[in-house]
Amino acid sequence: MRLSGKRIVCYVEHEFEDLELWYPVLRLREEGAVVDLVGPQANYTYKGKYGVPCVSDKSIHEVRAVDYDGVLVPGGWAPDKLRRYPEILTFLQEMDQAKKPIGHICHAGWVLVSAKILQGVKTTSTPGIKDDMENAGAIWVDEEVVVDGHIIGSRRPPDLPAYAKAFADVLAGEY
Repeated sequence: MRLSGKRIVCYVEHEFEDLELWYPVLRLREEGAVVDLVGPQANYTYKGKYGVPCVSDKSIHEVRAVDYDGVLVPGGWAPDKLRRYPEILTFLQEMDQAKKPIGHICHAGWVLVSAKILQGVKTTSTPGIKDDMENAGAIWVDEEVVVDGHIIGSRRPPDLPAYAKAFADVLAGEY
């Protein structure tokens, strides 16, 4: 499997967009990656917007960017909570400095805005946060998936096939 040996963090908080979390996680696991579900608390059940549960493997206090090959931030309303944790912002900044894949979809762009890593980055998000993305210095475009180096952005659930494939391709060094 082309992603064997790769380790990914996928952040979780209450009211994540169910498909935006599970679709890429399952896709990456199918390719052999280890995906750790990371929330404010370890071994805690977080509920998605539509009620799908997710039990965190680790807490945000346990993970270090140096130990991972990539990070996913799902959308929904969870990003508005995730962006308030300094540990998550530091993790993203370190992943950005190391040029490791950072995937964000829909409202997840808010977390990258708060991490201050979007200056000059071409990306996308849900149109609802376009102004926030642009005010953070991003070059916003309305496309199903945008890859700018190591940052992979997408708009919404119908774009998940292209988003998950692009993230896996970048992670595999095949984009």
